[in-house]
Amino acid sequence: MDRLTYVGHATVRIELDGLRLLTDPLLTARVGHLARTSPPPTISGLDIDAILISHLHMDHLHLPSLSRLAAGRLLLAPRGAADFLTHHGFGPVEEMDAGEVVTLKGIDIEATPANHPDRHMPGRPRTRALGYVIHARRRVYFAGDTDLFHGMADIADRLDVVLLPVWGWGPTLGVGHLDPFRAAQALQMLQPALAVPIHWGTYFPLGLRSFLPRLLHRPPRAFADYAAHLAPHVRVCLLEPGETLDLT
Repeated sequence: MDRLTYVGHATVRIELDGLRLLTDPLLTARVGHLARTSPPPTISGLDIDAILISHLHMDHLHLPSLSRLAAGRLLLAPRGAADFLTHHGFGPVEEMDAGEVVTLKGIDIEATPANHPDRHMPGRPRTRALGYVIHARRRVYFAGDTDLFHGMADIADRLDVVLLPVWGWGPTLGVGHLDPFRAAQALQMLQPALAVPIHWGTYFPLGLRSFLPRLLHRPPRAFADYAAHLAPHVRVCLLEPGETLDLT
């Protein structure tokens, strides 16, 4: 069965042709000054073939969340990340650059460019951010964290599903992120059959949730509204954290 489960933030469980992947695991109730707005998920690494890491920022490479998954799980990560990950007990690690391909269970996983700054984080190496295309019978693009970039239209000839970030974790967005309007513009370049908005509403700064409740729900709906005008041929499916979409 081919299906997607939106775990929350940028974490998606992807099941395609028997291959089971998890993107950017973020599974805890707290991440620094951020609190999860829905119950933390229960996920076992035993039924995951590989974990895709888009970049090394704290909300995408979260060590406590990785520790909840089974040891010895394969990680695909940007080039330059392996020493850091193995030092913390994770691996094996397959480092990738944009354009490189790893094959698992007969399915190609291609690393793609992303427009997201590699700002320095103490104790972590600086690496380029990536997205990934899973070239199964259905092609799924996980954009990671990105803004629009030259060449986005060339990600793949045919995309069945795009997992597209439409916001962040607070009241403002820094550089290197898509907002609802720019995410809808991305659909014009990517031309997928189906879009699932991710990276919204799952985590929010402590103390601000009651003052800005609209930001917990509005970004994916605004994205769907913009998409209806800019890319009306693309179906948008809004999944709440924990919901599963059966692609069959």
